[in-house]
Amino acid sequence: VQLQASGGGLVQVGGSLTLSCAASGRASSIRAMNWYREAPGKQRELVASITSDRITNYADSVKGRFTISRDSVKNTMYLQMTNLKPEDTAVYYCNADVVVITPESTEAFYAWGQGTQVTVSS
Repeated sequence: VQLQASGGGLVQVGGSLTLSCAASGRASSIRAMNWYREAPGKQRELVASITSDRITNYADSVKGRFTISRDSVKNTMYLQMTNLKPEDTAVYYCNADVVVITPESTEAFYAWGQGTQVTVSS
């Protein structure tokens, strides 16, 4: 399973961006999907998550401004970001809890996308 993140860019304070994360490849199911971000000099942090039942969770710093969603038909996850702040500047990574079932085995693992840069200028 491969994840392809896209949608990052340069935006001014107060602006909006929508990130996408498309999953491809063979997966029996994709359970939780998550967005992480990593700012320069900081640890990677969980920004938002969504389960297969559409239960969502957000970091306190983005509550009310970011919305996570997923389209199971397209195997794509989105992160709508509004009222962006300079502290939102980071590389954003998508992550998925994947299960692959074959006649020989059941494998569960986390897949990561390559990251997309979001820069918020003041």
